Amino acid sequence: MNGGDEVVAAPVDPPQPLDWKFSQVFGERTAGEEVQEVDIISAIEFDKTGDHLATGDRGGRVVLFERTDTKDHGVPRRDLERMEYPISRHPEFRYKTEFQSHEPEFDYLKSLEIEEKINKIRWCQAANGALFLLSTNDKTIKFWKVQEKKVKKISDMNLDPSKAVGNASIASSSAPKPWVANGGSPDRSYNTLGNDFSFPPGGLPSLRLPVVVTSQETNLVARCRRVYAHAHDYHINSVSNNSDGETFISADDLRINLWNLEISNQSFNIVDVKPANMEDLTEVITSAEFHPTHCNMLAYSSSKGSIRLIDLRQSALCDSHAKLFEEPEAPGSRSFFTEIIASMSDIKFAKDGRYILSRDYMTLKLWDINMDAGPVATFQVHEYLRPKLCDLYENDSIFDKFECCLSGDGLRVATGSYSNLFRVFGCAPGSTEATTLEASKNPMRRQVQTPSRPSRSLSSITRVVRRGAEIPGVDANGNSFDFTSKLLHLAWHPTENSIACAAANSLYMYYA
Repeated sequence: MNGGDEVVAAPVDPPQPLDWKFSQVFGERTAGEEVQEVDIISAIEFDKTGDHLATGDRGGRVVLFERTDTKDHGVPRRDLERMEYPISRHPEFRYKTEFQSHEPEFDYLKSLEIEEKINKIRWCQAANGALFLLSTNDKTIKFWKVQEKKVKKISDMNLDPSKAVGNASIASSSAPKPWVANGGSPDRSYNTLGNDFSFPPGGLPSLRLPVVVTSQETNLVARCRRVYAHAHDYHINSVSNNSDGETFISADDLRINLWNLEISNQSFNIVDVKPANMEDLTEVITSAEFHPTHCNMLAYSSSKGSIRLIDLRQSALCDSHAKLFEEPEAPGSRSFFTEIIASMSDIKFAKDGRYILSRDYMTLKLWDINMDAGPVATFQVHEYLRPKLCDLYENDSIFDKFECCLSGDGLRVATGSYSNLFRVFGCAPGSTEATTLEASKNPMRRQVQTPSRPSRSLSSITRVVRRGAEIPGVDANGNSFDFTSKLLHLAWHPTENSIACAAANSLYMYYA
């Protein structure tokens, strides 16, 4: 090869769009069935292995599901392959257990009712066959241990009643004994005042004792190990575990606190955006998350549409950020709704920690933490709603907080919309994948094959893609949409193309 030759990498074809199929539903509603407010799912989270899934609801309950297709009924996978046993090719789950995590409370100092609704669930490191997780409502975080305990039963008594002698035969004696006032018995042969007991013929009476045995049956027991309370004046919106396995953060509108899992009566305030005068308040914290591998780094998003990356090594109080990510406003595009729809409702780190995915009201944005000039990709979630922002403001829908998630391989992103729809976008260079799915047994019902649109790329690295504006089956005004059925919560399996999402009180699962 000559010194002047330039090596040109062969273009890599983007992955093909996924074909999504319905897998399972838990808590399916029958037609016309009314949903109870307390049953509406408010949080979803897979654990790191993908073998367990947790949901929280507005009634303060946490429900756990476990994967069944990997256990293969105790037969090793290699043996199953030899036996030509049919192996399930997608994750399947079954109900495991549930427990009441939070109860409604009342703050007498502020005369405020505290809802029991679960805002976030985060899995912690499993140990000794026990599962650990954090759950939070608006004010209190709890650390739960869920473990299988063997059931103990009374199998029998240590004595055959027919052979009992002395006092032990009272239970089976047929002739009633005479009793006198104050509970005494006239034929009692021991002195109640002294210690010289005299027993009937036959010596010491036999005591009937139950024999307890541990059966092979097991019960799942959820036990609250720690309660982290009284650290937030405002509603908690995020909880995130650190990769060190020892600490976690909790965030409310104005502060982020750092906790040690083992210490519940003390936390450290690491971010405080509260101004001296509350009239000067211009933005609040909306979401916060630790970096997946660097225990000193975390990111938080704001209501002004910016993300701040902070480094805990810089100072104890991280009021100055290491990096700021925001998109410059296009000139002439400002309106009454600009700031409201710019507010980020959720941020998530990609598995490798290189990218951050954010969701605001209209779009998903993908940010490279090495480039703070702007997002590397933007995906329009429901652009057809722009003419209806006035109506959405009137009915408060414009303040709905949609979550977002990334696939384990980082090639796709997903988020929810209205009418129980959710969208999956390909974010690999050159990908035009923009799929609309419905949380029902026929997820591709709304799918219409649209010609792939060329994405506007700057280069293979700094690409800015804007796509996904059209949703099939919707008119230009978005009229066929139901704003009451919103898909806010969803999670992507950490290792497979499988999505769990919540439509009111129903948990739907899909695979590709």
